[in-house]
Amino acid sequence: MSKVKYKFNKKSLTFDRVQTTFRKRLWYFFTHLSTSVVFAAVVLVVAFNFLDSPKEKAQKREIEQMKLQFRILNDQLDRVTKVMSDLQDRDDNIYRVIFEAEPIPGSIREAGIGGVDRYEKLKGYKNSDLIIETEKKMTRILGELYVQSKSFDEVFDLAKNKERMLVSIPAIQPVSNKDLRRIGSYFGTRVDPFYKVRKFHEGMDFSAPIGTEVYATGNGSIEMAGHDDGGGYGNEIIIDHGYSYKTVYAHLSRIFVKPGQKILRGQIIGYVGNTGKSTSPHLHYEVRKNGVPLNPIYFFFNDLTAEQYQMMLDLSSRPSQTMD
Repeated sequence: MSKVKYKFNKKSLTFDRVQTTFRKRLWYFFTHLSTSVVFAAVVLVVAFNFLDSPKEKAQKREIEQMKLQFRILNDQLDRVTKVMSDLQDRDDNIYRVIFEAEPIPGSIREAGIGGVDRYEKLKGYKNSDLIIETEKKMTRILGELYVQSKSFDEVFDLAKNKERMLVSIPAIQPVSNKDLRRIGSYFGTRVDPFYKVRKFHEGMDFSAPIGTEVYATGNGSIEMAGHDDGGGYGNEIIIDHGYSYKTVYAHLSRIFVKPGQKILRGQIIGYVGNTGKSTSPHLHYEVRKNGVPLNPIYFFFNDLTAEQYQMMLDLSSRPSQTMD
């Protein structure tokens, strides 16, 4: 039952009953309703913008935990990157050097990194930068691991062939020379005995009597055995040792091998002579890799002591005249 309201009448000094019309009641209703709606809206705005629900608080805790785990993962990936870099450095500068393999170019190690923006789907979020950075590191490491795995497969195959390679690469002197007195001229710029001008001498000259035995300095096959027409080397033997190595034996008096024949290190292949462009009996000996002449001294490690090797290096630095 609604309350009855009265209003004091100043003229008659009495209380008159207040009559409320439907329109006023309707106005009061909508006024109170509007006030309530506005108040409720204000409360909701404040609640949604400044107060977190229990579910939102739990989600925020999970997000912070996720960000922490991503940072930890990034730190771990940085450590993996350092280990990967060390492996690559060892591979290029130790393992592949030992087996005389070319280092892997950086362009190959970085193949597949970059290009199309594969991270487009990860953009547009509050923590996109953190996620994209982690994804990039992971992609780069996976690519480098794949290349490194292939490299180790190659190094493993080289290691299996190491024994064959070691017996093939030149490693002894081509004539018996224990006292080192038979070396007449060394590798490098020397005086030509015929033209008396300085020119590059691509090998070493071993002075020895005609008929002195000449040995193959490594396993291989005979590429050439015969007279060098017009080159000045006279009777000459070229041995292909594989692995890009070849050796040359010139001015021979006799040849005991034929082209295509397989030979072993230490096998007698001919005799010292004085054929071709030569001032006296001697053996001209060369070591070539990929067609480029190398200093033969570097390939005498199987029959020289450290002191003899140093003595030979010292002698090679002195000016001299070649014998051919």
